[in-house]
Amino acid sequence: MGLMSDFDQWTSFLRDRIEQAESAGMNQQTIRNVAHQIGDFLAQSVDPKNPEQRLLADLWSVGNEQEQQALANMLVKYVKRH
Repeated sequence: MGLMSDFDQWTSFLRDRIEQAESAGMNQQTIRNVAHQIGDFLAQSVDPKNPEQRLLADLWSVGNEQEQQALANMLVKYVKRH
């Protein structure tokens, strides 16, 4: 199963990237902003590969800018804790 197909591998990959960003000195606001930009890119360019990603994409598509930012922030928190 590829990285984008397995939700646990995908969240593990995201957690590793967040940890790298923190180690490089990136502050939390910048990480949240980057997460929002990535969410926009994924929503526009990548077909979800599993039910969890489909749910995130569907939530993203119905949210306004503020809700999308909140979703990105929650995803950052989620992957850091799991």
